[in-house]
Amino acid sequence: MGRTLPSITQAFLQEQQSLARFRRALRREDQLALDDLLADARQHLAEAAYASHLLPFEIMLLAMLVEEHKLVLRLRQQIEVLQVNLERMQRGESPSLKREP
Repeated sequence: MGRTLPSITQAFLQEQQSLARFRRALRREDQLALDDLLADARQHLAEAAYASHLLPFEIMLLAMLVEEHKLVLRLRQQIEVLQVNLERMQRGESPSLKREP
């Protein structure tokens, strides 16, 4: 008979449990950061199920990386808007309230 694979949710929970001792060893602020990363990975369980050929821990790391990169992109866009507004203010123009692409 064939072997039944655990669901991605079960695999995620197992991976999360395997990190429990590591998490406890972290400082409180680092524990919170790890919790945020795990929450980010949890958002992508459906995609992880679709990519069943990857190891669960690999897909967790990739999901965390995707969420972190999205944050970097948002922050870059905000910095660009602030830079444009600063340049406008330096020229005596009023800053734009709209986000620019």
